[in-house]
Amino acid sequence: MSRIGKKPVALPEKVKARIEGRKVLVEGPLGKLSFALPEGINAEIKDASINISIAPGAAGKDALFGTVRARVNNMVSGVAREFEKVLEISGVGYKGAVEGTRVNMQLGFSHPVIMDIPQGIKMSFDPKQAVLTIKGIDREIVGNLAAQIRRIKPCEPYKGSGIKYHGEHIIRKAGKTAAGASAGAIAGAGGGAAKK
Repeated sequence: MSRIGKKPVALPEKVKARIEGRKVLVEGPLGKLSFALPEGINAEIKDASINISIAPGAAGKDALFGTVRARVNNMVSGVAREFEKVLEISGVGYKGAVEGTRVNMQLGFSHPVIMDIPQGIKMSFDPKQAVLTIKGIDREIVGNLAAQIRRIKPCEPYKGSGIKYHGEHIIRKAGKTAAGASAGAIAGAGGGAAKK
């Protein structure tokens, strides 16, 4: 049985939760979220915490048990404090701007990339740092949106231009010119040694 699933989800002071049928509803200072419990998984609220359990007679629910607990915990955390993903955009002429309910990015294509910002998500772009910040109470939506934007122009390994997560390490490769020059230098050194 999942050790994570057994841990109760503590409710912070300003967060309220209730269970309606098969739904867990959480409300906090930043908004409301709900999650439908899968079959074989139960939830109850006791002593300012949410307890997740496997229903009697339900078999093969161990993995789901831990996943449900993690989802409920993310909901509680999200309505108390937002989740955040930061993307760095680097490249000559690469830039972006948040325009109302859309984000407009110039990423080296012949056309601008324009995306609608989902409801409940806040996005901001810092032109000096070329950093796009995504915030929201739903961790899944924030993470999926960041991954979707990153896939538009992943960082390439030669010049490092593209979109990457803040703090992500891109393994760089030497270009053909650099590789050819170093190979020529080694060959030249070898030839000089042979002449001696």
